[in-house]
Amino acid sequence: MTTLPGTRRLLVTWGILMALTLASMVSARLDQGDWQALPLWSAGLILAATFFKAHRVLMVYLNLRAATPAWKGIFIGLMLVTLALIAAGYLAGRFTLAG
Repeated sequence: MTTLPGTRRLLVTWGILMALTLASMVSARLDQGDWQALPLWSAGLILAATFFKAHRVLMVYLNLRAATPAWKGIFIGLMLVTLALIAAGYLAGRFTLAG
């Protein structure tokens, strides 16, 4: 038997996702017109918010919380690999610009 998330869980998750999106936007300093590399803390905050957002989407909207631990591990592992690649690209670009 599959347990689907209720309306309350979906709405709370949506609110959390919106709050994390706003935190990412503020951290990314979108109001500034200059195109500089973000500070390391800002990029870290954006990646952390992205992790929590992706985790919520997987667990609530895709209902992965009802899946077996193997499926959860595979999806979370792939998400972490993707975020690690993004972080590596950021760091490579940052060191290329600085050097």
